[in-house]
Amino acid sequence: MSQNSSPGLKEQLLAEIPSLRAFALSLVGIADRADDLVQDTLVKAWANADSFTHGTNMRAWLFTIMRNTFFSQYRKARREVQDVDGEAAARLVALPDQMSHLDFTDFKAELDQLPADQREALVLIGASGFSYEEAAEICGVAVGTIKSRVNRARRRLIERLALQAEEETAQTPDATKA
Repeated sequence: MSQNSSPGLKEQLLAEIPSLRAFALSLVGIADRADDLVQDTLVKAWANADSFTHGTNMRAWLFTIMRNTFFSQYRKARREVQDVDGEAAARLVALPDQMSHLDFTDFKAELDQLPADQREALVLIGASGFSYEEAAEICGVAVGTIKSRVNRARRRLIERLALQAEEETAQTPDATKA
C-alpha cells in the first residue's frame, strides 16, 4: 500500500495514538520516554506503510512495531555505559600519535644522513626483510661487508637519535622545579 494511495492511513494512525501511548507507558513507565516511543513507532509505520496489508489489524501492526522498537532500544541501552562523571571515557582515551610521527620524522632525517652504502644495507635488512646473504647478493658484496655496513648504520642512528633525545629533554622545562 503506497502512502499516496491510502488517504485514510493518516487518520488511522492518529486514531491509534491513545492506545499506543497507553502501551508505551506500560513498557517504559515514564511519560516523556513513552511519547518518544510513540513518535518512533509512528515514524516507522509511516515510512513502512507499504508493508501494511490493507484489511488487517492496524492496531496489532502498530503494537508490533512499538514492541520491536522498544526491545531494540532496550538492547542498545544495555550496551551503553552511564558515564556521568567521565571516568569510563577517561579510561578509553587513546594516546595521541603526534609523538610517534615526530619520532619517525627524526628517524627518517637521520636515515637520510647515513652514507648511501650503509643506508642501502640497513633498508635491505631492516625494512625489506632480506637476509644478509640476499642483501650481499643484491649489492654485489661479501656477507661480512653487509653485516659491517648494517652494524655501523645502526650504531650511528642510535647515537644520533639518543643525542637528539637528550637535547630535547634538556630543553623541556622540569615541571617539578616550578
